[in-house]
Amino acid sequence: MSASDTSPVRHHMERLAAEGIDVVRVTYPDLIGTERARDVLIDHLPAACDHGLAFCRAVYHTSPQGDVVPVSGGLDAGLPDICVRPDLGTLTALPWEPGVATCLGDVTDPATGVAAPESPRDLLRAVVDRCHEHGLRPVAGPELEYFLCDAAPGTPAGWRRYDEAAGVVYTAGLRADGDNHLLRTLRLLRQMDLGVISGNHEFDGSQFEINLTHGDAMTAADRAFRFKAAVKELARREGRLATFMAKPFNGVGGSGFHLHLSCVDDRDANVFDDPSAPYGLSATARHSVAGILGHAPALAALANPTINSYKRFGPDTLAPWLIDWGLDNRSAMIRIPPERGSGSRLELRLGDASANPYLLIAGTLAAALLGVLAGEEPPAPLEGYGYDTAKSAVLPMGLPAALDALEADTALAEVLGKDFTTSYLAYKRDEVARFQRHVTDWEFTEYAYHL
Repeated sequence: MSASDTSPVRHHMERLAAEGIDVVRVTYPDLIGTERARDVLIDHLPAACDHGLAFCRAVYHTSPQGDVVPVSGGLDAGLPDICVRPDLGTLTALPWEPGVATCLGDVTDPATGVAAPESPRDLLRAVVDRCHEHGLRPVAGPELEYFLCDAAPGTPAGWRRYDEAAGVVYTAGLRADGDNHLLRTLRLLRQMDLGVISGNHEFDGSQFEINLTHGDAMTAADRAFRFKAAVKELARREGRLATFMAKPFNGVGGSGFHLHLSCVDDRDANVFDDPSAPYGLSATARHSVAGILGHAPALAALANPTINSYKRFGPDTLAPWLIDWGLDNRSAMIRIPPERGSGSRLELRLGDASANPYLLIAGTLAAALLGVLAGEEPPAPLEGYGYDTAKSAVLPMGLPAALDALEADTALAEVLGKDFTTSYLAYKRDEVARFQRHVTDWEFTEYAYHL
């Protein structure tokens, strides 16, 4: 937006003012998918659109505990700026904060004028553009699970599960949600126009799943990012904690981030469908499956991005830890739902809820595109219940191995971008190093009294 053409901004300002809104919260995702933001008074919105909002680039290199990780372009460069400009096409009112609207921001490097290499939204935009070059328009549908917690002062974590009822998978109402958290959350999220369609209690007590409608890959990622931020903010308003951590509690399961993926052509026809082909799946669909399987070890570094992520894996967890695919088989890493025609798609069940939506979708698209370009066929689909290491290869079972796989997968790194991959590996390896130096409660309990 140039200073000489502020009429679109003025139009938005007039509309916001008519709705009683005087603040715009400009947000963008950091490297791990956490929301970073600044509140802008509406009178200063034209300047924010014209000149941008300055943030320190090291926000991408800052850990959840506030450590600035020495990633190239941050500390070593003197902590330079990034520039964030409001994307007014994403403006929406915050229904729980009167007078406040929010929008996403586009991030550039002021020194070069191009997107900052660590910007997750711009990374996905670049991968989507690569797909478009090959006539593919990706369509994605996110499914996210989370746990709701109540404060528990005096306990080691400070939080406990909101409701520990068992056997309440796929329920709704007061049976396992005595305070109607889900119903209240669904109604508020609907007002944000996030494409929320339904929700239910999930497998374990205090675990919920809310489904978002499918859409083009960028819009789907935007909605998933804003959905996670909104759920956490709504819980904070009530003195609660909503966590998308992969496995926050011992003795119960973890939270997944399942991703439904298909592609359409320029006429909006689903190019994954082919009634005359094996399994009713086109060559493009089968090659996409093969690509995701082939790059799965590296993809795990994005889909399962934390130390904690790999505690969700293992026998009898219902989380995929083998590299396989199946037809309507929920024990496979890639499930092909039974719908065909316009509903033809794959469901990647690898990701956990802690994944950055932009990075998970970008990595999956990159792997699928590489499969399409290679033209390889997947192996025979899994039959029956999976989790048999005699049938399928094992995924990395820890973050260090997944990071090594990402570094070794030069083809995937090329699509994602060398600068991004280098920064991501440095950031995440610092996380591993900090964890390896940290004395945990488990270690004290296990050793202190007896040794």
